[in-house]
Amino acid sequence: MDILKKLTFIVLVLLIGGNGISQNQSELVSAFAESYKAESDGDYSKATDVLKKVFNKDSYEINLRLGWLSYKAGLLDDAESYYRRASQLMPYSLEARFGLVFPLSSMGQWDQVIQVYEEILEIDPQNSVANYRFGLVYYGREEYSKAEKYFSKVVNLYPFDYDGLHLLAWTKLRLGKTQDAKALYNKALLNRPKDASSLEGLSLIK
Repeated sequence: MDILKKLTFIVLVLLIGGNGISQNQSELVSAFAESYKAESDGDYSKATDVLKKVFNKDSYEINLRLGWLSYKAGLLDDAESYYRRASQLMPYSLEARFGLVFPLSSMGQWDQVIQVYEEILEIDPQNSVANYRFGLVYYGREEYSKAEKYFSKVVNLYPFDYDGLHLLAWTKLRLGKTQDAKALYNKALLNRPKDASSLEGLSLIK
């Protein structure tokens, strides 16, 4: 009889615990659903508040979502904090690092942006988005030799990608590598036959 009572107690505990987990999951799903609805209505404050009611500092998903919503609301310091927390919770996450770039670039923290892209490429060296954006940072800084390295990686990965071809062509032109630039502009024109920027680049090559 004692054994039966103990078994009954254990089953009840498991059932109560299971219901608790289910209720918690249901609460989270409802909060996320309400947050998405508020965001679609442009109400970032409400979209944030409903998640803060179920906030768990160890939840990757909530921190990631709050990072995005804080960025959209213009709360850049908060966005950075949430995205960094998400990155700490999931150290190999690329999406959290790509998210972190949004507030950092908006604040003009370009050295930190570069550091984040370096982290991304350390995890995934072939990541075309990170390589392309890294190239853009260096192109904007007029550090064309560094930009060339990253745009070249993109073109090697995606040989017929317009953006990669086009930016690598301009980078080659800035470096005085006119024949390489000409070949790349012509390839870009196969992708976009009337591309004004590529035609402009070709007109500068004598």
